Amino acid sequence: WVKQEAPDILCLQETKCGAQAVPPELRELPGLPHQYWASPTDRPGYSGVGLLAKEEPLRVTPGIGVEEHDQEGRVLTAEYPSLFVVAVYVPNSGRGLVRLDYRQRWDVAFQEYLEQLQRQKPVAVCGDLNVAHQELDLRNPSSNQRTAGFTRQERDSFSRLLARGFLDTFRHLNPGLPSAFTFWSYLGGARARNVGWRLDYCLWPRAAQGALCDSRIHPQVMGSDHCPVSLYLAL
Repeated sequence: WVKQEAPDILCLQETKCGAQAVPPELRELPGLPHQYWASPTDRPGYSGVGLLAKEEPLRVTPGIGVEEHDQEGRVLTAEYPSLFVVAVYVPNSGRGLVRLDYRQRWDVAFQEYLEQLQRQKPVAVCGDLNVAHQELDLRNPSSNQRTAGFTRQERDSFSRLLARGFLDTFRHLNPGLPSAFTFWSYLGGARARNVGWRLDYCLWPRAAQGALCDSRIHPQVMGSDHCPVSLYLAL
């Protein structure tokens, strides 16, 4: 799928490995020679993100500059002349919401980080944001009010992020479109029945929306419990 899509930049989340353990089929992907990886400092096999690029960035920065959060290896920021690209894997609040307090601290710190970047140039945020923002964004909203990814706290936090000047590009271009999901549990044949959640996003500044061409979900692409999402920009 990556070879067919031929992206300029590919962002990967929950890689669960450090740079030394990246499999050769990723290392050898044609057209994406510039590869960067972030992983937890003390938890092998947990979290992790990757950013692969056709053109070399001006610089790539891991983390958001906050030690509490950066030790989990969840963010890579690539700077280009006309934009920043932020690959992110937002923390899950966990079964029983055991990490909801941490997730709320993360959200505040991450939004402050994005605001700092936005003062310099437009920012594309791409990744697993671990929230279904609207009831439209999951199949069973009524039974998931206290489930990680659909709590009022997480949804309100995402609303605050958008209020800082970002567009949820897919929903901006497809308002009201139902059953557009990016994640399906492996249990109960959820994907075959399309009982899913929209957890993966591409965000782009409202002030730069003239550069937004398209934002798509690719549910036909298999190989994970998530599917890819794409952002198309004219820059």
